[in-house]
Amino acid sequence: MKNEFKILKREEVSEKNQQVFDKIKGVFGAVPNLYSTLAYSENALEAYFNLETSKTSLTTKDAEAVNLVVSEVNHCMYCLSAHTMIAKQSGFTEEQTIEVRRGSATFDPRLDTLVKLTKQLSETRHVENETLLDAFFDAGYTKENLMDVIVLIGDRTISNILHAVTKVSIEFPLAKSIG
Repeated sequence: MKNEFKILKREEVSEKNQQVFDKIKGVFGAVPNLYSTLAYSENALEAYFNLETSKTSLTTKDAEAVNLVVSEVNHCMYCLSAHTMIAKQSGFTEEQTIEVRRGSATFDPRLDTLVKLTKQLSETRHVENETLLDAFFDAGYTKENLMDVIVLIGDRTISNILHAVTKVSIEFPLAKSIG
């Protein structure tokens, strides 16, 4: 079927993408299903993997908070499931991941400003409230951090759209619905 996307195996992709599969497996231990669908393109898989593994000024917890917020805004169960698992491995509790997905982090005032700004940027694509941006900087975040948040929002939006289109199966424990 034309609009059905199967999970490609290493032997089914180009030699170039086989090399990228090997790199992905080296980083993640396996090739996640969503990455597999990018191998339908000779270029998209490598480009996305390079984006995903690029350096950032954000801490792991900051990055996972952004990932959770963006994926919740975009209703992507694949990314919510993957990043809930990663967030827990990064020190978040289940309750904290749910609170972050709802758009706040009362357990950490600094992180709370990041979560609120990320939610606003993800929903509106601009800063509606300058006091929110001021609070972000007042919390100790930098202009470098802001640029990295914007890039991460774009990164997560790509994967959210990718899953919405391909509907590949989710191989992670499903994230809880927050209603």
